[in-house]
Amino acid sequence: MTWTEVAWSDLEAAADYIARDSPHYAAAFVGEVREAARSLDRFARRGRVVPELANPDIREISVRSFRLIYQVAVGGVNILAFIHGARDLAALWARENRPLTPGQPG
Repeated sequence: MTWTEVAWSDLEAAADYIARDSPHYAAAFVGEVREAARSLDRFARRGRVVPELANPDIREISVRSFRLIYQVAVGGVNILAFIHGARDLAALWARENRPLTPGQPG
């Protein structure tokens, strides 16, 4: 399993926000997210296809109120994004010109 730089930044931003109130809960939250991501190495296709993308290789699982978006690839799983479920994914990715796969230009 590989995290893209932008996905890792997403997780750090969420943890920083939580840490404003509780560093303890922020650390526990990061642990929960990382465990969910690690579980994808064994059960990569368990997540649903991301509706906005309609690509069977790009899936998501929920971790609390966040969407952990990942790509199922031959060599493993690539974590593409970690965003709050209330955010508009299509608008966010268009605005930030996010790549769909690691190393791919946006």
